[in-house]
Amino acid sequence: MRTTSEALGRIQPSPTLAMTSRVLELKAQGLDIIGLAAGEPDFDTPDYVKDAAIEAIRAGKTKYTNVDGTAELKAAVAAKFKRDNGLTYAAHEISVNVGGKHTLFNALVATIDTGDEVIIPAPYWVSYPDIVAYAGGTPVIVSAGANQQYKILPEQLEQAITPKTRWVILNSPSNPTGAAYSAAELKALGEVLERHPQVMVLTDDMYEHILYDDFQFATIAQVCPSLYERTLTVNGTSKAYAMTGWRIGFAGGPAWLIKAMAKLQSQSTSNPCSIAQAAATAALNGDHSFLKERNVAFQRRRDLVVKGLNAVPGIHCPTPEGAFYVYPDVSGLIGKTTPKGLKITDDEALVGYLLSEAKVAPVQGAAFGLSPAFRISYATSDALLTEACTRIAEACAALR
Repeated sequence: MRTTSEALGRIQPSPTLAMTSRVLELKAQGLDIIGLAAGEPDFDTPDYVKDAAIEAIRAGKTKYTNVDGTAELKAAVAAKFKRDNGLTYAAHEISVNVGGKHTLFNALVATIDTGDEVIIPAPYWVSYPDIVAYAGGTPVIVSAGANQQYKILPEQLEQAITPKTRWVILNSPSNPTGAAYSAAELKALGEVLERHPQVMVLTDDMYEHILYDDFQFATIAQVCPSLYERTLTVNGTSKAYAMTGWRIGFAGGPAWLIKAMAKLQSQSTSNPCSIAQAAATAALNGDHSFLKERNVAFQRRRDLVVKGLNAVPGIHCPTPEGAFYVYPDVSGLIGKTTPKGLKITDDEALVGYLLSEAKVAPVQGAAFGLSPAFRISYATSDALLTEACTRIAEACAALR
């Protein structure tokens, strides 16, 4: 008897969530594990956002809402896009969803047919290729290594586009690398896309507000207005506002696409949580001064980790422009042997070694489509990061 669907068989469980679960299991056994896999800020949701949620509960805002977002939240999203990105969207051009992943899922599943190709730069967020595969499409992976700061070049994009290309996905600042595209770099990619009118652009800007060294954020519909009508600009409240568990993502895009996404959502989740929508409305409309303070802490942690890892022979760690991840190249450690005689054949073996011997849990680069590397989330305390770097250095020094 057939059990699960063919579509389900085309995807794998999230490797990052799997590592996070593994860390929790080991900690429950009493082991001193430093988990560096979770992609969420360790800061708390701002109090004014919590207060708005409590007020919404007390006001009885506990009923169904419009399928793809309340009028109030859509207005807040429209104001955010105008304020931060210079982009104008009406309510019918905005979609509110159950987290950014849900936004991406809706957009891709609503538009991809069997055989359609989606260009995905690697390293990539783990869910991109699986969502494409689930929808019946073909992920086309374009690799961008540390030598080009983990950013694809216009000539690579041009070479990857075919008559079957339906979408290209851009993520800046990036999960897993923290690399961010400048306005000039986006403009150069946009000039390629202008020559291929059949290609839609999905830009994942979830880490927009987590930037360092005075880097100026830009998004492609902003710097390439000619692509506005075929760009879905995706964002959310999870990272900037430390609201990962509230599950609110949103997007601005062409009306036909937003309508299609709402149709799919009407038969899957229906509306996002009404209380979370009230909280997100407050977050977007509220005082954002706390972001600067948090970014100072994130930048200090970034510098700590980059310095610590680059002091380890065999590891090369580029300095990211944003987000809260580093993605060190570990090619200098591949082929070495552990004190127990096990050979480090790839980055998955290296991560396994670090977990078992150093009690540190990053995520292997293979999960993100570019090896040998691993991802570290530095959204944790300075003390834990310092200890993690020390443990990694000692474990790597023991390799022969």
